[in-house]
Order: sequence, then C-alpha cells, then structure tokens
Amino acid sequence: MEIRYIYSIILGIIVFTIPIFGAIPKNAKIYVSGHRGLVGSALVKKLRTDGFTNILLKTSKELDLRDQAAVETFFAKEQPEYVFHIAAKVGGINAHINTPANFICDNLKIITNVIDSAQKYGTKKLVYIGSSCIYPRICPQPIKEEYLLSAPLEPTNEAYAVAKIAGIKLCQAFNRQYGTTFVSCMLPNMYGPGDNFNLETSHVLPAILVKIYQAKKDGRKAASIWGTGKAYREFLYVDDLAEALMFLMENYNENEIINIGTGEPVSIAELANLIKKVVGYEGELVFDPSKPEGTPCKVMDVTRIHALGWHAKNTLEEGIRKTLAWYEANYDTKTNTILPSNK
Repeated sequence: MEIRYIYSIILGIIVFTIPIFGAIPKNAKIYVSGHRGLVGSALVKKLRTDGFTNILLKTSKELDLRDQAAVETFFAKEQPEYVFHIAAKVGGINAHINTPANFICDNLKIITNVIDSAQKYGTKKLVYIGSSCIYPRICPQPIKEEYLLSAPLEPTNEAYAVAKIAGIKLCQAFNRQYGTTFVSCMLPNMYGPGDNFNLETSHVLPAILVKIYQAKKDGRKAASIWGTGKAYREFLYVDDLAEALMFLMENYNENEIINIGTGEPVSIAELANLIKKVVGYEGELVFDPSKPEGTPCKVMDVTRIHALGWHAKNTLEEGIRKTLAWYEANYDTKTNTILPSNK
C-alpha cells in the first residue's frame, strides 16, 4: 500500500510538471506574428473560425519586430501562451537578387527577437515557419528533412535561406538548453487569397497569374513567362497551410524540422498552362530562358506529416480558381493595384 501511494505521488508530479500538448483552450492567448501577410491572414481566419477569442495581433507599424527592445516589451506585457512566428521579409526572385543584404539582416533580427523573447517570457509552445529554400540547390527529390545543410544553397535566395536556417537552429538550441517546445516547419511555394500580385516582388504563381490575366485583358497574342518552364515546384493553397499549422501546434512536439506540402511536383510550364486554362486565355505562352528560374527542382517529402494524419484538401486547380476570384474582387485589374477599400 505504501509503495502504491509513493507511485501515485510520483505520477501526479509527472502529470503536472511535464507540458501536455493537445487541443488548445479557446481562450488561450495566441500571438500571430505577420498576421496581415498571405499565411498570417489565413491562419487568423482559421483561428477565428475555430472559436479562438484571445488572438494577439500587431501590425509592423505598431510593433517593429526588428526592434529588440520593442519586442521584449511586448512579450513582457502580453506573455502569449502560444506563438505562430510567421513574420518575415519576403519577396520573389527579382527582389532576392537585388537586395540580399536587406533579406538577411531584417530576417535575422525578426527571428532572434521573437524567439528569444518567447523563451524569456514563458511561451508554452512556438511554431516557427520556414521555407523550402533552406534546402540545397541540388539534392535528391523529394526533399527529406535530413537534407538540410547537406550541400550548397541556391545563390539567388541564399541570404534569405541563411536567415531562416538560423531560426531553425535557434529553436533547436533553445529546446536543448531551456527545455522549450519550439518546433520548425518548412513550407513549399504558397499561394491564395491575400497574395502579393506586384510583379516586381511577387512569387512565381501570382506573377504568372497576373501576366496571363493582363495578356487576356489587353487582347495580346502572347504572354511572356520567366525561365525555360522546365523547373519543378510544389504549390500549397494557403488555407490548407493554416490547417496544417494548427495541426502541428496541437500534435507535433519534436526538435526536428517537419515539411508541410502536397509532395506533388509541377513544372512551371504545367503551372502556366493550368493558369491559362483557369483564366481562359487563348494566346501563346512564351518562355524566356534569359531570365532566372532558380533551383531546377524543389519538391518536399511530406511522409512525416502525412504519417501524423494531415493531408492538403485543395487541388492546384481549385486553389488557382479561388485565388483568381480573390484577385478580381480585390485588385484594380487595369492597373494591377489593390483597391483602396481593401488596403
């Protein structure tokens, strides 16, 4: 009887001292950094739809995440229980080529300030969002998590990738040293409502969509697409990602990174032709091999997250149709600028 009593005390201590993760209380204090971006806005919509009532949101004007003192003051005051760290300086291939110093400097500041303050002020769990660009330019396909740092990076976005890799290592170091639960997930090319359709800074899918849409609107016989069209990418609709992030917050506590995606390779030529079909453009697609197209193939292995039970729901065509509908509703398609009422 005495031994059983001792065991029950030990079990009680274990239960109440080891963090148990699962369903997050609906009134839990959740901070979403970068909530106005493509991924952040989809996640906030998901949280609100699911009934979460205590979501902390700050615009970049209200809280500059590059400012260490400001970030620490925010965490000291609010002490969020759960953090989705999405905020980052992002851009397309053109922006990465022209302003690499901005990408590495700003992102290192943002990453370090948020993760450090989360540990310092008792965040229960943090989900850090990375990108498939962290993986080597040339590596076996599909890309497994263990391929990280196994070969050189793609030169056109090396600065951004180095900063994001630093974030992964920072999370892992805090977990080892302080016993935190900071998990890192890697994303493929994202797209969907709220995307950036500025041709100077946008990613590949919205850029191609705008080019083809405008070619149809202007009655042009051809639309120009960067690169040969032979590069392969993987595309994930942003609402599917929002579900995946919530799934990982409640179901994944490992120190190793985890990929999120469809695992389905699509060539840029196939993508452009699918967008052409959705837009209803009857002209020719002209690929320009003089323009950069980045890594030859970048498709992630999603075996790990599939084994946990998560799968994307939207097909690429379904996602493109929803994205096109949002673009037409929120942009002045004559000037390709966002409507004043939607800024």
